[in-house]
Amino acid sequence: MPTSFRGPKAAFPVSLLAAASALSLSPAHAQDGDADASSSSVTVTGNVALVTDYRFRGVSLSGGDPAIQGGITATHDSGFYVGTWASSIDDGGSDFYGDMELDLFGGWSGSVAEGVGVDVGLLYYAYPTNASGNNAAFFEPYANLTGTIGPVSAKVGVNYAWSQDALLNEDNIYLHTELSVGIPNTPITLNGHLGYNSGALSADYVTGGSTDKTSWDWSVGASATVLGNVSLGVSYIGVEAPALKAAGLDDGFTDDTVVGSITVSF
Repeated sequence: MPTSFRGPKAAFPVSLLAAASALSLSPAHAQDGDADASSSSVTVTGNVALVTDYRFRGVSLSGGDPAIQGGITATHDSGFYVGTWASSIDDGGSDFYGDMELDLFGGWSGSVAEGVGVDVGLLYYAYPTNASGNNAAFFEPYANLTGTIGPVSAKVGVNYAWSQDALLNEDNIYLHTELSVGIPNTPITLNGHLGYNSGALSADYVTGGSTDKTSWDWSVGASATVLGNVSLGVSYIGVEAPALKAAGLDDGFTDDTVVGSITVSF
């Protein structure tokens, strides 16, 4: 990260790229188990991924380098779930964050009307390898609505982090929407994402390049399932950080980029 980086991170888990980044938004959890799991009230799912760059809400958290990621989720048939997700990161040698992000989350998801789903929960971002005494961890509740518009799957959501020490005692709200559509007779799914940050985690403000507390991020991409439980993804990701770019402080962390991923699910 640039030495001027002063926020908890560029702000979910978002994200495994094969699940449309950005985030990493809120934890993705599967509710489909295998035949043996159908008799159980709890389904455990997980994944391991390698991404060419860990982009969270448009900003690189891995210094523009590849990152290894993975998570596991336990889902009860009532819709309640708990899980954890982790990624390697690069904080530019400051040791404020260390070299690992560990997310813990829990919530509930289910159908609230025909064709409409809801997912609500709480995220906790932790950095267990950071320098002693650094208070970089923070909480972020989230809520998402999902549905379909013809062949298109859609999601809209909001993440809100209240004022906390790691956020310099300021709050942050993140609004986002995702669209995906499968190409008929192929394993390929097209994905799109648009997000808006307002508060302590905006791209320009969080890196110390500006007093502006708003930013936009977006991505377009595709993913494909191969070999059963292996998926490949590629996305073109961008973020609005004009103050950083104008000052020459972004160092490639907010440049538009192509990010690839390979994910193994289990």
